[in-house]
Amino acid sequence: MANFLIFFSALLFLSTPVSSQLNELFFPGFKDLSTDITLRREAKIRKSGILCLTNYTSRVQGQAFHSSPIQFKNYTNGQVFSFSTSFALGIVPEYPELGGHGLAFTISTSKDLIGLPSQYLGLFNLTNLGNFSDHLFAVEFDTVQDFEFGDIDDNHVGIDINSLNSNVSSTAAYFDDSSTKHNLNLKSGAPILAWIDYDASENLLNVTISPNSSRPKLPLLSFNVNLSAIFHEFMYIGFSSATGLLASSHYILGWSFKINGEARALDLSFLPPIPDKKKQTVPEILKWTGISLAIVVGLIVMLVLGIFFFIRWRTFRLEAKFMFDLMSEAKELEIDGKKGVNLKVYKVSSIMLATDNFSSETKLGEGGFGPVYKGLLPDGQEVAIKRLSGRSKQGLVEFKNELLIVAKLQHTNLVRLLGFCIQGEEKILVYEYMPNKSLDTYIFDESKRNLFDWNKCFNIIEEIAHGLLYLHKYSRLRIIHRDLKASNILLDKDMNPKISDFGMAKVFTKSQSEANTNRIVGTRGYMAPEYAIDGIFSEKSDVFSFGVLVLEIISGRSCNNIIFYDGQPLNLIAYAWQLWKEGVATGLMNPTLRDSYCEDQVLRCINLALLCVEHNPMDRPIMSVVISMSTSEGVKLPVPKQPAFSIERKIVVDNASGINRAENTDNNLTISVMDPR
Repeated sequence: MANFLIFFSALLFLSTPVSSQLNELFFPGFKDLSTDITLRREAKIRKSGILCLTNYTSRVQGQAFHSSPIQFKNYTNGQVFSFSTSFALGIVPEYPELGGHGLAFTISTSKDLIGLPSQYLGLFNLTNLGNFSDHLFAVEFDTVQDFEFGDIDDNHVGIDINSLNSNVSSTAAYFDDSSTKHNLNLKSGAPILAWIDYDASENLLNVTISPNSSRPKLPLLSFNVNLSAIFHEFMYIGFSSATGLLASSHYILGWSFKINGEARALDLSFLPPIPDKKKQTVPEILKWTGISLAIVVGLIVMLVLGIFFFIRWRTFRLEAKFMFDLMSEAKELEIDGKKGVNLKVYKVSSIMLATDNFSSETKLGEGGFGPVYKGLLPDGQEVAIKRLSGRSKQGLVEFKNELLIVAKLQHTNLVRLLGFCIQGEEKILVYEYMPNKSLDTYIFDESKRNLFDWNKCFNIIEEIAHGLLYLHKYSRLRIIHRDLKASNILLDKDMNPKISDFGMAKVFTKSQSEANTNRIVGTRGYMAPEYAIDGIFSEKSDVFSFGVLVLEIISGRSCNNIIFYDGQPLNLIAYAWQLWKEGVATGLMNPTLRDSYCEDQVLRCINLALLCVEHNPMDRPIMSVVISMSTSEGVKLPVPKQPAFSIERKIVVDNASGINRAENTDNNLTISVMDPR
């Protein structure tokens, strides 16, 4: 009998493992809970009892975890327990229109997360993002759309497992009693109640939110997942948040949690209120400063300081407007941050010192939207400084476009952006310096052409191809350059090519194959016919430009030069095609290459170039195929078809009406376009 009682007692103990463990929390506010809550980074508990994870400071993070771990799994069979949690949150952005990153409820193996601020929400860093060994579960309430992680918008709720690419997400919303869905603004500054419930018997996770204390009948998110593989036996629960360039204050007003049961209800009317946002505008500062100074030094000093502050305020407003527009278009962009791209903000005074006040001696050249100067920074680094012309209204769009795109690109064959300057009327981009200028200064100059033997030419062709493939396929953004040409290929100290000038570039989504524009920009001779005539551009538009560039490198001739062959005026593509048809394609090669060329490689490159400039975009190879064909010796290449030059469509602008019309003719190529550079 005694043995039976011992056995029964042991069985009862094993069947209810959480009975002796902490399995329920209830915090209607956080006063005097410093021993129960572990605070890290910027997290603080205010006198009112509200938990403040972050404040209006940029690029910080804050975490708050319950000090003791919770048993989430039955150690006898490894099955995870059901759990329920409810909490009231508040997000108060510094700039409500933009937000400033969000917060997340977190279940983790550790309460000492090694994360980064900004879009990482303090949960992950560059080395552990996406690792299954992290065993981290989170429900994010995010107010920034980060394209890197596939965010659906800048006001969403998502379920994250070991990654910030949400397994499932939805725009923040709730259902009323009639099952009507209403959108909910996470960054409104008003309190929001959230419920997270996991049913282990059905492996079902529900997330529900509401602007009031009554719980909606329908959840916002439902996700089938077995958390047994994610959770250890003991896990820590808490919250993590972060700010980026734009900051928010993140608050938790109350919190309840329970294992194997429903968490106790929270009533918003009994929780500490969200603090009022401090509002102090520049006119108020001037007002109180003016009154104080008037008392101390009189009306004259007040007037002088008033003028000074007005000038400073006006400059600040101009800069703030640009930053507002900039961040509205790419809210995930980090400036002077640690996101893998350290983009520095320069002062005008530093730029003027580096360029000797933009002296003519430091001027490298003139681009379509302003001059480019060579600069020397105080640390001895040489840079190229692109100054937007104040006369160009179009230039501001390209300036912003180039800044947003190039900041995210990292490849050995792309020019690297170091930083920018936006101060007053000055808008400046700072690039790494390319001491050997651009490719066109060598291949079109007979006195410099002999510096390039065939091996160097072939290497330049290959590296440009790799850079273009990165833009089309492997970069964080899928980029169509739209202005690939010899003058936009810069050469470093070792004569390695780097693609530059992304002012015309366009970002494509991963599923997008082509786009259309009414504003055709680019350079005559390099533009694919479907783009020059109909405004349709795609990866194949860049492939066409690449083909033209290869013919220029091999021949040493500009694509816009007229070549007379058998008494007929031909452009470069037509000339190359004529030689190919006659079986004398090597005649295209510049004489300076005669002593170093490999005939098979030259013919292969000409073959590839003609494939790239075919009239139908569908017939042109993609860049990965171009690279494969160029390096696969012994593999027979497809025979090129007659290229685009055989059909002429000339765009004519009627000066009287301003209407464009197309005229078709035979046997010649003329493509006249708008806005050439």
